[in-house]
Amino acid sequence: MARGINKVILVGNLGNDPDMKYTQGGMAICTLSLATTSVRKDKDGQQIEKTEWHRVKLFGKLGEIAGEYLKKGRQVYIEGSIRYDKFTGQDGVEKYFTDIVADEMQMLGGGGGASEGGGRDFDREERTSRPAPRQAAAPRREATPAKSNDFGDDFADDDIPF
Repeated sequence: MARGINKVILVGNLGNDPDMKYTQGGMAICTLSLATTSVRKDKDGQQIEKTEWHRVKLFGKLGEIAGEYLKKGRQVYIEGSIRYDKFTGQDGVEKYFTDIVADEMQMLGGGGGASEGGGRDFDREERTSRPAPRQAAAPRREATPAKSNDFGDDFADDDIPF
């Protein structure tokens, strides 16, 4: 029996550029401010948008990648877990924090992308940084159009392998 599940999935836009820090041991810690917006209709039929802000932490290699490639406005998919933390300041006041600790991150299109100068064009960069092949690749053949679902007389139930 499972003890419990702590899983968070967010898709939103960065509210600012990533904040990069490093531990004394050299591990990267990247902090993101991620906005998620939901839309609902009120009783009069008017659409109401509500934006929630999430503080996301990415550690190690994932944090380094986020710090290098993400920019303000970029849309991102985050998967991780929620963590609550309590901190007592020098003034003796307890402060509470809610963080999303990311296990996975996927950069999505939109906001802050290469067309706006805020990100990188990964496809273009990959093509230009890859060494040229030593010999020409075989020419591509065009795929023949698929036939409709008319299987005709040459298809029998005995042809199914299970």
